[in-house]
Amino acid sequence: MELLDRLERQLGELDRAGLRRRLRVVDTPCAPHATVDGREMLAFCSNDYLGLASHPRIVEAMREGASRYGAGSGASHLISGHSRAHAELEERLAAFLAPHLEAPRALYFSTGYLANLALLATLAGRDADLFCEELNHASLIDGARLSRSNVRIYPHRDIAALERLLAASTAKDKVVVTDSVFSMDGNLAPLPELLALCERHGAWLIVDDAHGFGVLGEHGRGALEHFALQSPHLVYMGTLGKAAGVAGAFVAAHTTVIEWLLQRARTYIFTTAAPPAVAHALLAALDIIDSDEGLARRQRVQLHVERLAHELQPRRWQLMPSQTAIQPVIIGGNNETMQAAANLQERGLWVPGIRPPTVPAGTARLRITLSAAHTDDDLSRLIAAFRDVETA
Repeated sequence: MELLDRLERQLGELDRAGLRRRLRVVDTPCAPHATVDGREMLAFCSNDYLGLASHPRIVEAMREGASRYGAGSGASHLISGHSRAHAELEERLAAFLAPHLEAPRALYFSTGYLANLALLATLAGRDADLFCEELNHASLIDGARLSRSNVRIYPHRDIAALERLLAASTAKDKVVVTDSVFSMDGNLAPLPELLALCERHGAWLIVDDAHGFGVLGEHGRGALEHFALQSPHLVYMGTLGKAAGVAGAFVAAHTTVIEWLLQRARTYIFTTAAPPAVAHALLAALDIIDSDEGLARRQRVQLHVERLAHELQPRRWQLMPSQTAIQPVIIGGNNETMQAAANLQERGLWVPGIRPPTVPAGTARLRITLSAAHTDDDLSRLIAAFRDVETA
């Protein structure tokens, strides 16, 4: 069949370019020590930064939530799917971020992808100028396309370039959108400078804090706490399947912004609500994040980051400068990167290779992610294996 033959040829082209993706099957809970495709592995690939995905309190809360609310929600939030657990979670999230947002309210989404599509398609629009960071996540790129706004892309962390674009804009609605922690580089956006520009030019600043919420800041309030930011111009998106260990995402902003999303965000209005048990489990996750245990877990992640920067020191490859749990090692070529990942796998370590189009051509990399659940011995094993593979 010609249609299938065409797809097979295109898949072959992906193979030759070293770009074909493959699924792996994990038989164990999300944790550093996992059984992957039937083999015991030490994983440095999860975004479970605080090690909460298998936390007994959260697992028990999920069971309790399912017992109380059942397995599913049955409808969208605006029909009959908005449970007491969803409402309590939104209230807790708004209160948690209250030091950084004016008159805050929160709205829970099933995924961060849906939240970002909603934000850009609803806050921006055909007559808006939308200013996007060059390295924004795919969900923000797709949200920008969906918005049908006049999109302007500014170079990575280039405040001067963004200022020129904002100064030249005559649009009534201006929206700047950026990741806080860039998921493939691990570095931070210059949020204080971005916010100052937005306040000066009357623009919204949308912050995708997927990789900062729960990890950054003394209390885990993410990039806003890390930089001590507070402004009515801020619109904040945080995910709850990474450091929070469960699933979903939320938008927090001034109550008027959230009410507008509630009325116009198609990815919220026309999606079945996530199971209430998930929201119930997230209440337990928030308790841990905002506790002494959460602080201790954040401190442990930071100790891992400092140790890796001090001891890994590759010779041919490049460990990118990152103060976050995301620690990329640039190799360059796609095939060499995937061979390095395979060599690590032979040694029992799961470190994913990242290739274009996720990262620019010529910058394929191994993406190490660190968790509070990793032990000192786990890091020793990672460092030793990297040295062996690089010099092989």
